[in-house]
Amino acid sequence: MKSAVDTKALIEENQQLHAELQDLLEQARINQQIMQRHQAFDLRLIGSSEFRDLIETVSLLMPNTFSLEIVTLTLIDYDFDVRRILHDLQIGLDEYPNLQFLAEGAAALALPQEKPTLGPYQPGPHQLLFPAYQPASVAILPLTRHQKLIGYLALGSAHEGRFTGNLATDFIERLASVVAICLENVINNERLKHIGLTDPLTGVNNRRYIEQRMQEEIGRAQRERSSLSCLFIDIDHFKRVNDKFGHQNGDDVLCEVARRIKKELRLSDSLGRFGGEEFIVLLTQATLHDAARIAERIRASVAQQAIPLAGAEESLQITVSIGAASLAPPDRNAPADTARQKLVATADEALYRAKESGRNRVVLAE
Repeated sequence: MKSAVDTKALIEENQQLHAELQDLLEQARINQQIMQRHQAFDLRLIGSSEFRDLIETVSLLMPNTFSLEIVTLTLIDYDFDVRRILHDLQIGLDEYPNLQFLAEGAAALALPQEKPTLGPYQPGPHQLLFPAYQPASVAILPLTRHQKLIGYLALGSAHEGRFTGNLATDFIERLASVVAICLENVINNERLKHIGLTDPLTGVNNRRYIEQRMQEEIGRAQRERSSLSCLFIDIDHFKRVNDKFGHQNGDDVLCEVARRIKKELRLSDSLGRFGGEEFIVLLTQATLHDAARIAERIRASVAQQAIPLAGAEESLQITVSIGAASLAPPDRNAPADTARQKLVATADEALYRAKESGRNRVVLAE
């Protein structure tokens, strides 16, 4: 009888040990899966070479990897340097609602400067970091490079106990360091790309960029059956400016004319220096009538106010001639590059007629 009882006890103990072993194996399997997800995330993050890829990795992949409701990235960009680059590279900020920019100092917003803070959501300091969703608990990670604060990575959870002040922060501090390094690398890459597509004198796009952008927009207009227009702009008698006032003043005139042209454009339009004193403007979603109206605004803006010159007693009156052409919409059967060349050539012909008929005027392509 005793032997039977012992045997039953051993069987039950063995079953319990077997169940515990299965639990341990299952937990090990889960931990292995978590580790693999984390490793895959790290590789994706480190492999990001473009801003779009980095933002999508942080705002979309990170919540899935770490089981969070929301992750936001807030950057310090007081001089609008990063935003200007992103705009010129056609990266729309409205595409990424979880990307924000600080408009004032972090200290004034009661945000951490060095170490992460974990705890319940606080409407005051945390509302900026979570504009569209209010989590129950948050982890606010300062991003620093070379002892300089460059932004914040904010993690939000719907569970109150997910982030508390007594949790160790080693893991998330490492995460913040990796994100900060990747962010710096990506922004530097985008800066280099921007430099390669920017005219160094005027700061507007260069010919390479405007031709590339025009080809892309023609392809989009072909698909969407929308209108696209082009302005070819030339500064009248510019050679006389260089000959009489010197090349430095000539450069100043180019920069001021570029500034006045850009002021009259929409955010969706593109301005490029085509060469010498010539500029190209690409107008998206614009008919020839729209192009004529914008061109006249540009012409008037340049002509109405003289440009002061260094070392000269009086300001210089400058005018521009403008040729406008339109594809409304572009021929779907024509290659985008062929359509681009034809559009520019047509606008150039209209510009020639504007100069032949007296300058300081807008002529529309026939």
